[in-house]
Amino acid sequence: MDLYQPLKKYFGFTSFKGLQKDVIHSIVTGQNTFVIMPTGGGKSLCYQLPALMKEGTAIVVSPLIALMKNQVDAIRGISENNGIAHVLNSSLNKTEVAKVKSDISNGITKLLYVAPESLIKEEYVSFLKEQKISFVAIDEAHCISEWGHDFRPEYRNLKHIIKAIDNVPVICLTATATQKVQDDILKTLGITDANKFKASFNRPNLFYEVRPKTKEVEKDIIRFIKQRPGKSGIVYCLSRKKVEEIAQILQVNGIKAVPYHAGLDAKTRVKHQDMFLMEDCDVVVATIAFGMGIDKPDVRFVIHHDIPKSLESYYQETGRAGRDDGEGHCLAFYSYKDIEKLEKFMASKPVAEQEIGHALLQDVVGYAETSMNRRKYLLHYFGEEFDEVNGVGADMDDNTRNPKNKHEAKDDVAKLLMVIEKTLQKYKAKEIVNTLIGRENALLTSHKTHLQPFFGIGKEKDANYWMALVRQILVVHLIKKEIEQYGVLKLTPKGKEFIANPVSFMMTEDHVYDSHDDNNIITNAKSNAAVADENLVKLLKDLRKKVADKQGVPPFAVFQDPSIDDMALKYPITIEELAKVHGVGEGKARKFGKEFVSMIEKYVEENDIVRPDDLIVKSTGTNSGLKLFIIQNTDKKIPLEDIAKSKGLEMGELIKAMEQIIFSGTKLDINYAIEDILDEDQVEEIYDYFMEAETDKIQDALDEFDGDYDDEELRLMRIKFINEVAN
Repeated sequence: MDLYQPLKKYFGFTSFKGLQKDVIHSIVTGQNTFVIMPTGGGKSLCYQLPALMKEGTAIVVSPLIALMKNQVDAIRGISENNGIAHVLNSSLNKTEVAKVKSDISNGITKLLYVAPESLIKEEYVSFLKEQKISFVAIDEAHCISEWGHDFRPEYRNLKHIIKAIDNVPVICLTATATQKVQDDILKTLGITDANKFKASFNRPNLFYEVRPKTKEVEKDIIRFIKQRPGKSGIVYCLSRKKVEEIAQILQVNGIKAVPYHAGLDAKTRVKHQDMFLMEDCDVVVATIAFGMGIDKPDVRFVIHHDIPKSLESYYQETGRAGRDDGEGHCLAFYSYKDIEKLEKFMASKPVAEQEIGHALLQDVVGYAETSMNRRKYLLHYFGEEFDEVNGVGADMDDNTRNPKNKHEAKDDVAKLLMVIEKTLQKYKAKEIVNTLIGRENALLTSHKTHLQPFFGIGKEKDANYWMALVRQILVVHLIKKEIEQYGVLKLTPKGKEFIANPVSFMMTEDHVYDSHDDNNIITNAKSNAAVADENLVKLLKDLRKKVADKQGVPPFAVFQDPSIDDMALKYPITIEELAKVHGVGEGKARKFGKEFVSMIEKYVEENDIVRPDDLIVKSTGTNSGLKLFIIQNTDKKIPLEDIAKSKGLEMGELIKAMEQIIFSGTKLDINYAIEDILDEDQVEEIYDYFMEAETDKIQDALDEFDGDYDDEELRLMRIKFINEVAN
């Protein structure tokens, strides 16, 4: 069966990613299919392509309205008929529902996205019973399992609803699932016969980096973002308060950033999410509430201001970078103090939950502090082997680019394994380390371990050293952690063999995370982008933004970044040539291509191909503290003279700082200060002047009013005007 022809026709690609081809073949041939594919691995294409190829309508069950809307926009972008994809959920009115039903009945709709709650409705079930359904796809399938990290009770009913509609094949997709969750999903849906596909969790285009978190962390983040002008990124924080604070600091430093967390009202959340998708802002500062189902392919960096609570969360969140296979830099700031804070939060939880929480946190600490290849560490956590010499993406982390010292630790490994064996494999890492360094505690004395001849056998080294060694021998399978008994260390056959015949073991010396070590900073991960004509890329992106705004869709729904780069390499000047560009199929070329090819044609005529301009890295805004101080104090309506005095500023200097804040797009309400110096009529007069004026130059305003108002009054009014009209 030729799957390449439809792939090129609909999506403009000439090759499949990973397991996509096998999964699609399984669905097209009508078999139940179960897919575990990491975030960014191309899950949605696995059901979109078969839906476009098969007769009838495919039902896609998804828990997220934002994700459905995104995907519908993307599918409509490849076809001249908007009816090709529809959403059916509570947000539609009667007329819209009637339109959806009519398009399905007339065989126009190939993909119908529904929330599980909508699928339960009797009127929808009885309507769908009468239609030709090709298959049912269940996205985010871990929601079915009570063991999954995002369980939704309404998902448990899906088996009966699907059977009621039609006896069609089912495809389940999830980005992360333990063995327990996998079994539960298949059992609940009654599809234990499904073809199973598990993709590699390796995302070779992502660069992993951990830096020590110091008092300068905000400055580090600003510097990092400013070195990537115009690129999209996400900054994750653990608390809402920190989200607001960081978003504000970025804004006052001239970075287009918006906050996103569950404490904002729904309207604001949607607005900020859309701004990010539509490229009206570059950075979203968010709690983990953001990102579920955000299918933005060109996120170029993900920064963790706070380390997450588990490696699974970290993997999910970093996985939102570089989904188009372009550059993706994952930077985490780490300080053990943050871990201690998280442990304090856990103290109020039931003991069993605390145990799990601590075990998960220890894996995060291990990842942050390890000196080995970070990709190897991460993939080992998901039960996958990685060759750190020849594996794809082997050099894409800070530890490999900046290797730490190693030393021979054969004797220490032997001591460590011997202690695990002699204590009957019943202790967790902490107790094993305490035994080695000879530190007594209640548990050790109750088992009389402190009386054993090997107690304190490793006291010439400190606890951190032994803990680092535990982590390093875990990853090479000399020991394993017991799952049922939360973190108890057990010897593997390989570990027992080592005790009998010790061999060389080169231990990597761990980085000490206590001060800012600039040698540990790598600011530019290798980008896989080919050298495109930067000037043309900029023009094409501006045009894409215009076209997207006109259509009311995000820019990437028109053309993705790799397609724009490819256009700037190949200079297509006909629709046929455009259809050969990476990621552009015939439908997309016909739907959006006309303006793009005519722009490229004109550009080719007018220019000899110019070399790309070098990017200028702007310095960080050193006044971020002052700006934040001004914002907070004007919010509290503190008199401007007092704000200036407390910072030792002249009034003119304070106004200048306020202008910088307002011109960078941040709101600043100074109405209370203006009321003290101007009456209503005067305010109205100056406001009207700025509304009609061709420029906002203060000198022009001074000339216009001919001495009625002074420089200070006009500058404050200009701040008010821009705050209300432009920001």
